[in-house]
Amino acid sequence: MSEKSGILKAAGVLGSATMLSRILGMVRDMVVARLFGAGMATDAFFAAFQIPNLLRRFFAEGALTSAFVPTFSETLVQEGEERARELANLCFTLLTLVVAVVTLLGIVFSPLLVHLMFPGFTAVPGKFELTVLLNRVMFPYLFFISLVALCMGILNTLRHFFTPAISTVFLNLSMIVCALALRPFYQYPITALAVGVLLGGLIQLVMQLPVLWKMGYPVRPRFDFRDPKLRRIALLLAPATLGVGVYYLNITVGNILASLLPQGSVSYLYYAQRLFEFPQGVFTVSVAQAVLPALSRQAAEGDLDAMKETLNYGVRLTLFITIPALVGLTVCAEPLMVLLFMGGQFDHNMAVQAARALIYYSLGLSCVALVRVVAPAFYALQDTRTPVLAAFVAFLLNLGFSLALMGPLQHGGLALASSLSALGNMGLLFWLLRRRVGSLGGKRLLRTALLAACASLPMGALTWWLMGRADWSQPGMKLLKSAHLAGGVALAIACYLLAARLLRSEEATEMIALVRRKLAR
Repeated sequence: MSEKSGILKAAGVLGSATMLSRILGMVRDMVVARLFGAGMATDAFFAAFQIPNLLRRFFAEGALTSAFVPTFSETLVQEGEERARELANLCFTLLTLVVAVVTLLGIVFSPLLVHLMFPGFTAVPGKFELTVLLNRVMFPYLFFISLVALCMGILNTLRHFFTPAISTVFLNLSMIVCALALRPFYQYPITALAVGVLLGGLIQLVMQLPVLWKMGYPVRPRFDFRDPKLRRIALLLAPATLGVGVYYLNITVGNILASLLPQGSVSYLYYAQRLFEFPQGVFTVSVAQAVLPALSRQAAEGDLDAMKETLNYGVRLTLFITIPALVGLTVCAEPLMVLLFMGGQFDHNMAVQAARALIYYSLGLSCVALVRVVAPAFYALQDTRTPVLAAFVAFLLNLGFSLALMGPLQHGGLALASSLSALGNMGLLFWLLRRRVGSLGGKRLLRTALLAACASLPMGALTWWLMGRADWSQPGMKLLKSAHLAGGVALAIACYLLAARLLRSEEATEMIALVRRKLAR
């Protein structure tokens, strides 16, 4: 199997599993919106969940994976499976100890963390105290999910992608079940959601361990912390934390500033982020996770040309997917918010406010996606310092734009600032990588982007016309409106693929060929 086919197949497996998880995530958020609306309780929950979730994205899925996978791949290629097994157990042991300490500190100092990150909550009676309570319940989620991230890095390097991707389904199921079943048993009903998060993290970890055992990597304690490979991972880890997590750091800055805006702003941003991250989780993260092991393997073998070709393909695939997704999310922002969340405690005005944030987030969709795909090239080269420079510039951009735009645009300005920051981060990463390794095939990348944009124009016009045929402000008729939106999306996808094929897009041809092979089987 060629590297391109392997990446496309891995991205397909990850995308399919993640699609199911994201759909259940949408169901989860629909349940939350209808049960709790957008007010003090949801602001407190989303803020409380933001703290361990941010640490997860920084420390676990982002930095840890980026520091661990290249070193683990190099060890597997150059020193064999037994040495790679030793390294995996060393990392698992050390990570368990470190994250256990971080979790305990997080629980103890929860009031300080909440006060620092959401200073505006103290102005509303009871809001700060509820946020602290929920944060303490959910903080151990960081412990479980950090170990899950390490397992994911091992399994992805071994070319097993399905289990880590599908395990997030059980987090969503756990939250849905707990919200519906346990809500009456707590003084603050939303505490049931926090319990669901904790239980979901535990289930995700338990799912990984038998698969690791079956693939010849049973988890066993190992305490030789002087191992040089472990030291290398530790050295890569610190700068990777900021390099990978700048997007999430920017979101956190947005939430801190949103806590100073009218009540509900934190919730509007959360609901918008959930829809914004749907194509990210299904497609972009799948491509990035599929590309990193391949890049790391090629870097370990010293094949720089093959590495650049793999990266070029990953970037082109990302552009082909995210440009029409950007157009679709922008046009369908209000219909999506109305159908998914309006009802119960969540009224039409709330849906419109959340849709505003989604439109501004969507403008940066391709930029955020490309950062996630390009950054692994530096990590494959075991260079985690260079992305820190881009990350720091992006953070300053986000902070400056947020302060400038939150006044006139309120929470929408915070979302737009995140998109502008991602644009700066992406541009700087490309420029620095080109200086490091030479040409990245810019003409092919530009051709893909232009063809995707041209194919998206008729798709966007068709979608805009179709969405204008329904009155989304009126409650009820959910089934009819759902059919209207689903039909519109299906026609839009068909329109895009047809236009891309007529424009002789390479990526469209490859995807259609893959689908035909699958159907033939």
